[in-house]
Amino acid sequence: MQHPEENPWQILAEKQVYDNAWINLTEYQVINPSGNPGIYGKVHFKNRAIGIVPLDDDMNTYLVGQYRFALNEYSWEIPEGGGPLNDDPLAAAKRELLEETGLKAAKWAEVQRMHLSNSVSDELCIIYVARCLEQFEAEPEETEQLLVKKVPFEEVYRMVCAGEITDSVTVAAVLKVKLLLLENSLPE
Repeated sequence: MQHPEENPWQILAEKQVYDNAWINLTEYQVINPSGNPGIYGKVHFKNRAIGIVPLDDDMNTYLVGQYRFALNEYSWEIPEGGGPLNDDPLAAAKRELLEETGLKAAKWAEVQRMHLSNSVSDELCIIYVARCLEQFEAEPEETEQLLVKKVPFEEVYRMVCAGEITDSVTVAAVLKVKLLLLENSLPE
């Protein structure tokens, strides 16, 4: 499918509104695609989002539970976190899996890349499947108070379909892995 390559947005001015170690927020004065003046805000993420679906030989996976500040509620998710933009994303995935679950995997496969909220942010997410798991000691960050539970993958799929899991990275990852399983194309 052909699409226009030219950007229809014209930026007249930009102002940094907020900045911390993880994100910055910029407000743009623009001429929008219809030719009218307006504003646009963009959240720039200083890390890449990483999600991991660890699968053992019995098709169990691991969920990480934590209270999410921004939602003001508890959330069950696949192991996930961030990796600096200039770092190898697979190295970040290995680090996140070990930090949150204490697991190391001998086999890794990237299964999905996606933008998490492309109307307001530039955050890229990469999802991996990790196989041939070995248990070590978890190393959570000081801001994380985590619970880890081993769950049959089919139960996690049911939880996603029932709306019991709402984290976007987890939903996309679980649905992608389920599709790969149905197509018998899950990377070994």
